[in-house]
Amino acid sequence: MAVAGEPLEAVVDDGSVFTEIDAGGLAVDSAAGQPAVDAFVSAVRGGEPWYPALLQAVAQWVEPEEIVDGEVFRYLLGGEAFNWMRLAERLLAAAEELVPEAEAERLLFLGEAPEESPDEEFARAIGHQKYRAHLNFQYGVTVEEGLLLVVELELHKSRASLDGRRSQPDDVAAYERVYGVSFEELLALFRQETGSGLGARVSLSEMQQFTYWCWKYRVRMQEPARVASDTRRALALLSRMEVESHVGSRRGRVSERADVIEVD
Repeated sequence: MAVAGEPLEAVVDDGSVFTEIDAGGLAVDSAAGQPAVDAFVSAVRGGEPWYPALLQAVAQWVEPEEIVDGEVFRYLLGGEAFNWMRLAERLLAAAEELVPEAEAERLLFLGEAPEESPDEEFARAIGHQKYRAHLNFQYGVTVEEGLLLVVELELHKSRASLDGRRSQPDDVAAYERVYGVSFEELLALFRQETGSGLGARVSLSEMQQFTYWCWKYRVRMQEPARVASDTRRALALLSRMEVESHVGSRRGRVSERADVIEVD
């Protein structure tokens, strides 16, 4: 589902539709959601249209994360933000040839369902709590990434006028411009508040958790007017990128296993 419209205030749900993770964490290959995956595949094999069956599986899903064949599938960030596309990726991979490849790609790469439907219908299909958690992910991760990109592009443009002189890379300097403190200070606060840190090599889901925390920090620390203004800037960029994605070449989606970010 595409991000659009006016920025929301922080929408936080307690994530009670998901089971809690034991203190010991997940065991290797703890594919606790496999029965739900099997039910989805069985429904599609039995002739049910794949997209309604997918949404039904999403509505019934309760696992916040899994490890499948050594790969982490993290669906719930911070107990509040639901990455439903990560779950769709898991379900569609299991269905394989039962779902037309082009339709699966359009959903995963472009967020396009086989049949366009309003957000209200999508919300009913997956349930109110999961939809609120989905909005948390949209605004707390997708839009926040967009805001950081807006500022990074502004810094890059100003760097060009300064003959490239800058002490930090633009993507790192963008954090201080957005949040008012340096990237290193944000990492320290994140570690202090959550007990989690970012190592030298960071997975996509770990970076998304940090980004979601940054969004909550921004909402908590900044004036509402600035929060709304910055969010609109991010939405404008994301809208332009969405239009360009429909007229340009389609880019592949890197799996979480392969997508490892180097942190200096």
